[in-house]
Amino acid sequence: MLTRRLFLTGVLAAAAAPQAALAKPARKPFVIDPVFQPQYVSFDSSYAPGTVVIDPRSRFLYLVEDGFTARRYGVGVGRAGRAFHGSAKIGRKEVWPRWVPTQGMISRQPNKYARYAGGVSGGPHNPLGARALYLYRNGRDTYYRIHGTTEPWSIGRAVSNGCIRMINEHVMDLYARVPLGARVVVI
Repeated sequence: MLTRRLFLTGVLAAAAAPQAALAKPARKPFVIDPVFQPQYVSFDSSYAPGTVVIDPRSRFLYLVEDGFTARRYGVGVGRAGRAFHGSAKIGRKEVWPRWVPTQGMISRQPNKYARYAGGVSGGPHNPLGARALYLYRNGRDTYYRIHGTTEPWSIGRAVSNGCIRMINEHVMDLYARVPLGARVVVI
């Protein structure tokens, strides 16, 4: 039988227990599969050096170095039917870009995106991450981006609303290497 004395003894023992014993276990840090780390690879290409080639099926982005080599990055890509196809140019580059969901995103998932219709300022919690490269076609914004992510575990998957997402450190590296006007080809 639980008496008042036993109850109070239990409460006092719990209060005296070290806080570490009561704390939640720490999450394991995210570790990216080494295949998705930036690396130089053989790349037999007819594309000019500086061209960004994206292969959504294999979840890789290639920055062409020469006719035989490219710098490869792992990416997350758009879900079926939402991905960009064809060619474009980098029409704009932003550091810690502002994010505004498209009308299509709001229409598809109003509970998730409607509250952000006014946009989200740039910063570490912004869905576009640390950098964004804006894809333009015929001088017009396509609303597709190559950008960082707050969800690094999504790299190597078809998860986005159409954009090409990269780990923040990787998109920062690409951002520094790719000039405005660079050609982007999604195969």
